[in-house]
Amino acid sequence: MPSALFVVTAADKWTLADGSARPTGYWAEELIAPHRVFKNAGWDIDFATPNAKAPVVDEYSLEVLSEGDRAEQENYLAEIGPDLEDPLNLADVKEADYDLVFYPGGHGPMEDLAYDQDSAKLLQERIDSGRALSLVCHAPAALLALDNDNWPLKGYTMTGFTNAEEGEETIAAAKWVVETRLRELGADFKQTDPMQPYVEVDRNLYTGQNPASSAPAARFGRLRRGRSRRLRRPHHQHRTAGPGPHRRQSRPRRRAGRRAKPARPPPSAH
Repeated sequence: MPSALFVVTAADKWTLADGSARPTGYWAEELIAPHRVFKNAGWDIDFATPNAKAPVVDEYSLEVLSEGDRAEQENYLAEIGPDLEDPLNLADVKEADYDLVFYPGGHGPMEDLAYDQDSAKLLQERIDSGRALSLVCHAPAALLALDNDNWPLKGYTMTGFTNAEEGEETIAAAKWVVETRLRELGADFKQTDPMQPYVEVDRNLYTGQNPASSAPAARFGRLRRGRSRRLRRPHHQHRTAGPGPHRRQSRPRRRAGRRAKPARPPPSAH
């Protein structure tokens, strides 16, 4: 049975440039939509966080939903709650145990995964292995934990939450933002219109621009897992979907929505 590892932020706050903190966590849709893709395809799913700390949902990602959508997402989170509340320790996971490694976003990764060396080790091993690696929205911030002096993804085509989507007030308040930092490190950063689904594929790296790209990025990674290691040249795809079931060697393990992310109120409101 194929398997996926979800590396989830354990942060519950995001520290801004002035030292103040904004409540955060993982963005609900960015965890739920991909999880549903893999669950419905029959995959085993594990969660891992820094120090095995139970992750928290960014409540704002639920507040912006309609009543019906919020109830549906809250019910889904309750269903997978036992797995979320008992994640693996990121320091203990073995990269080779998984067909795909997936990082959901939210501002949380900018607080912890962007600096976490256990995550950096996993990412470097994954890049070197050629096996599928997918990051969505703010989750590409985790790539900043890799060696900045010899960044292994220099020249890779990728996407993430854009400056246009972040908004001027948030950019002014933040210590740094995803698009700017990725460009500074040498990424070939691509994007489409704000809040539209968009996925970039380069070798074994699959990145999604925003919450609406979560399920498409998961489908791309699921479709192409196990193939990308054989690509000898960059492989760019400006597409947003791709179906397909897969299998791999199984091992005993614990088993572990879609709306555009609206602009959050200015940081002073939090």
